[in-house]
Amino acid sequence: MLEIIAIRNNAEEIKQRLAVKNFKELNLIDEVLLVDESRRSIQTKLDENLAKQNVIAKEIGDLFKQGKKEEADKKKSETAALKEESKQFETGLAKAEEEMKDILVRIPNTPHKSVPVGKTPEENEVVKTVGDIPTLHEGAMPHWDLAKKYDLFDLELGVKITGAGFPVYKKQGAKLQRALISFFLDTAVEAGYTEVIPPHMVNEASAFATGQLPDKEGQMYVTKEEGFYLIPTAEVPVTNIVRDEILETLPTKFTAYSPCFRREAGSYGKDVRGLNRVHQFDKVEIVQIVHPDKSYEVLEEMAKHVEVLLQKLELPYRVLRLCGGDMSFASALTYDFEVYSAAQKRWLEVSSVSNFETFQSNRMKVRFRDENKKTRLAHTLNGSALALPRIVASLLENHQVADGIKIPAALQAYTGFSLIK
Repeated sequence: MLEIIAIRNNAEEIKQRLAVKNFKELNLIDEVLLVDESRRSIQTKLDENLAKQNVIAKEIGDLFKQGKKEEADKKKSETAALKEESKQFETGLAKAEEEMKDILVRIPNTPHKSVPVGKTPEENEVVKTVGDIPTLHEGAMPHWDLAKKYDLFDLELGVKITGAGFPVYKKQGAKLQRALISFFLDTAVEAGYTEVIPPHMVNEASAFATGQLPDKEGQMYVTKEEGFYLIPTAEVPVTNIVRDEILETLPTKFTAYSPCFRREAGSYGKDVRGLNRVHQFDKVEIVQIVHPDKSYEVLEEMAKHVEVLLQKLELPYRVLRLCGGDMSFASALTYDFEVYSAAQKRWLEVSSVSNFETFQSNRMKVRFRDENKKTRLAHTLNGSALALPRIVASLLENHQVADGIKIPAALQAYTGFSLIK
């Protein structure tokens, strides 16, 4: 949620930056400023009212000391009228604050100045491409056929148990999943992240705090009775660890493995075959809460962390800076990482690393004290390090050889085997 003071001081600039995100309701900026003006006017009147009550209370005390009961009683009547008026101000203030919040939650985060203009994924900026596209042997298969050949995962069995998009991993496929999770977690811990195991469901307050609500409710599963949301990413529970906190130490760094649940409504066609798009998948997340002056330096550091993982997995990849139209509601700047799927001959997104600046921390009230002991909002960042389904798809396809599927050297200590056969 944008800070109202930022909108008040930079309304036109914010409108220009939101236009980069192709945000159509720029009139909300003017609307929220009108409500803010009304709110501040009511607050001023309330403050003046309370100040008068304090003055009169002192006068009443003095009059009683002087034995002037009749004059004191008149002052009491005056105080009663002021108290009644203050209740009306408090009601109006609460209404204005609620109205202001209702508008603010509909306004996305402003994109960083480096975000390219664009409306579609095709307009994302390719920052770099690393690694060679592998040449596969004759008879090479896409990962869904490899899964059947080597009995690695079963989508049909998932349909029987749950429904479409819920794969069942088996044998060496299950071991590969577990190996990747451990590899990603160990690498994050070595990089200074504190490992946590969060709940896999969150309440409405947590989903609101990280910006999933009211933006992405259509993509989340929700329990009928309690109204708990199955997490779409570990970012949600992990970032909420510091909700309503004043942090003594920055940066604060967390990593977590979790299953993730996404409805992915409207996803159909050949591009969602196999593991390309599923409703339940595993992911290791990295989260940092940092000083505002350091957040873009930290964003580059987190992006480098993801690059090292992809390099160790021996996968060709590219880094994209997302254009305004392809960014999330809450992000100020996002790097996407894509790996090349040699059998499908296409790039597959495997990670997003984002800086949210104060957008999440303003909702969560995550603060720190600066060198002047003034309380300020921290910046929050997160990234996939990594999401497993498309990593598995790319590993199977890119590393397949005539007699099996090679396991990258960095993973062999975790899998216990060097070849799926």
